[in-house]
Amino acid sequence: MQADDLTTPFDWHRIWWSETEPPLFLLEVAFRCIVTYLLIIATMRITGRRQVKQLSLFELSIILALGSAAGDAMFYPDVPLLHILVVFVVVVALYLLFNRLTEIYPKFSDWLEGKPVCLLADGVIVKKALDGQNLTQKELFGELRQQQVEHLGQVHKIYLEATGDISVFFFPDEQMRPGLPVFPEVIAKARQAIEQTGSYACSTCGHVERLEPASQHACLNCEEDTWVLTCATKRIT
Repeated sequence: MQADDLTTPFDWHRIWWSETEPPLFLLEVAFRCIVTYLLIIATMRITGRRQVKQLSLFELSIILALGSAAGDAMFYPDVPLLHILVVFVVVVALYLLFNRLTEIYPKFSDWLEGKPVCLLADGVIVKKALDGQNLTQKELFGELRQQQVEHLGQVHKIYLEATGDISVFFFPDEQMRPGLPVFPEVIAKARQAIEQTGSYACSTCGHVERLEPASQHACLNCEEDTWVLTCATKRIT
């Protein structure tokens, strides 16, 4: 390494400005901030609200944007602090702007942050809603098992909140009905052929029907054709 390649410590011109970029480059930095920030928002919106659980969309986006900028400024000698200052100012301004827009325009807030979505009603999965939220039946059932739910007949409503949390509302004991068990070992034994008459639940949506012996039955709700015996246990709280 030649002496000319060495970084001069406490070179204030390099620290606060730049040795190569003109002042107009600050406008490009601002433009890069806007594009990057919007990309972060779009990515979080596309990947689904479950990815930002316990953090708002804005909180996560500002952490990602400012964290990267601050990290670069800490140890890269060719990253001027004035550029980083522009990054912080622009990102925080966007953060405040988007927060304000969500307060003024409820529809914009619903589109950006999402609104509560009903994933299950009266013991039956709303399959279209579930598929549209980047959430699998396996993940949903895992959430239910953590709340000591044994089968869908115990559950009146399930909502996926804008925060990514799942809210579960239960039937009173006297209104519970047979439903689809949420245990993975039971779902794994779902079958098409029905060998004896009984109450069966569609393993895909949880719709319950009384079926007669046959080689195949299509679910009246989702048209899938695999079934398991229903469970009718009361919920223990």
